[in-house]
Amino acid sequence: MNTLADYLGAGLAIVSIGLNPSLRSVEAGFYFANPRNRFWRALSSSGLIAEPLEPGRSAMDRLFEAHRMGFTDVVKRPTAGGSDLKVPDYRDGAPVLRAKLLRYQPRIAWFHGKMAYRNYLKHAEGVDAAVSWGEQPGVIGSACVFVTPNPSPANAAYSLGDLVQWYKRLKRLRDLSLRSVDPRDADQSL
Repeated sequence: MNTLADYLGAGLAIVSIGLNPSLRSVEAGFYFANPRNRFWRALSSSGLIAEPLEPGRSAMDRLFEAHRMGFTDVVKRPTAGGSDLKVPDYRDGAPVLRAKLLRYQPRIAWFHGKMAYRNYLKHAEGVDAAVSWGEQPGVIGSACVFVTPNPSPANAAYSLGDLVQWYKRLKRLRDLSLRSVDPRDADQSL
């Protein structure tokens, strides 16, 4: 299967977890490749990284090496849209994602969209629960879990400004975790 390679390794501050790769991203060879996807603009505007990055493979390498941000998906099968995924995709993909997160132990597992995290929970943890935005009550291994709206252009319910605010909250959580403070003990107003 032609898909996007994971950016995973030990010592990651954050692992960005999408639902699945888009066909456009697979063709371009990097995550969030659709020019209408708001990920790169929200990332640069939020302060989550200190420098603006132009979408591309070199930006992916920079995020991984300099900012200790990894990338993967709940399901690795690329599709034109998330609605093309089927239950067997989640049944196969979610346990593999869980194994990756347990192996690499990032500080934060960042899910893009409630659908991504809800399907992870159901098919990897056997939990059928409502999901809210922001920090979640559970962990994956030692990783805190944080959920933000999906930056896909198909998710027009949330503006670029909304995404920037959620990414700023993620930044605060990341900064706390990097100071060796257990983020779960931090101010719940994140």
